[in-house]
Amino acid sequence: MHVDAEPVRVAVVGYGLGGSVFHAPLVSVTPRLSLDVIVTSHSDRQAAARQRYPGVAVVDGMDELLARAGDLDLAVVTVPNAAHVAVATAALAAGLSVVIDKPVAPGAAEVEAVADMAGALGRLAVPYHNRRWDGDFRTLRRLVCDGAVGEVWRFESRFERWRPAVPDAPSWKHDPSQAAGGILFDLGPHLIDQAVVLFGLPASVYAEMPRRRGALDDDTFVALSYPGGLIVHLWMSSRAAQRGPRFRVLGSEGSYVKWGLDVQEDALRAGHLPTEPGWGEEPPGAWGRLGSDEGAEAVPTLPGAYQDFYRGVAASLLDGAAPPVTMTDAVIGARIIEAVIASAATGTAVTIG
Repeated sequence: MHVDAEPVRVAVVGYGLGGSVFHAPLVSVTPRLSLDVIVTSHSDRQAAARQRYPGVAVVDGMDELLARAGDLDLAVVTVPNAAHVAVATAALAAGLSVVIDKPVAPGAAEVEAVADMAGALGRLAVPYHNRRWDGDFRTLRRLVCDGAVGEVWRFESRFERWRPAVPDAPSWKHDPSQAAGGILFDLGPHLIDQAVVLFGLPASVYAEMPRRRGALDDDTFVALSYPGGLIVHLWMSSRAAQRGPRFRVLGSEGSYVKWGLDVQEDALRAGHLPTEPGWGEEPPGAWGRLGSDEGAEAVPTLPGAYQDFYRGVAASLLDGAAPPVTMTDAVIGARIIEAVIASAATGTAVTIG
């Protein structure tokens, strides 16, 4: 879908953590985009949205949004995972393009259906995978592409937390009655997407999905095997009292090891914006190290750049540029997640053809 005039008029559907931290702030400062509407039925979130964005309309639900669809161009879908498809398809049918938070849907067939609908209607559908613009991942991707570690033999990636008890007021992410809950659907899409960006579709998947503290997986391990011998290990856990390295890459010429998480989430939570000096920059003490035990050097972490995602969306809508993330990427991620679930259920590796 091509938008004829600037700015692209945007509605953010949902104002929980995703909408308030990862979407509305970025949309609000992206050139060529205009944050026009926020949709949330929660009174406290409505008040918070009005306070932070006094010129933006705050409405209760999808009916009010769809009534305004003729005055909008793009809907950002950042509601609970189980509602992604329903909200996205309603927005598409109303004439809007969509950005859909990860995961687009629990299964690959549902992702393909959304993609097909968008294509048939001539609209844009873009999965939200902001972690491609983490500073440490940008650095790792450059090192791998430049051959800094030689041939990559093993790639390890982790998102680990220490949350030993289920929250007193658990969110939908901890509710077994909700589709696409648990840590696989929460953190897995990030880790899987980053692996696919680096290495493509694996040949097979093996997974373990134990439940340490409740009804849903909270300490999941995924192994991806590639032709030629490359092995990818992904850990996602809320039961890690001591975290492992964020990235560990072993290759024929050396290794790269990086600890700690990208700084942008904490900055956004604190109310900072990409327009501020020093955005996304990491202190030297947190830089990863490249080399071997005989001699490793710190590698400056490239600045994180979450703002580049929405700049890419604007360019796609206004200039016809390729989207920053494609629905094909989301289909691949969903296929891998399906294989993860099947492997964990059987205790065997699952081939992806």
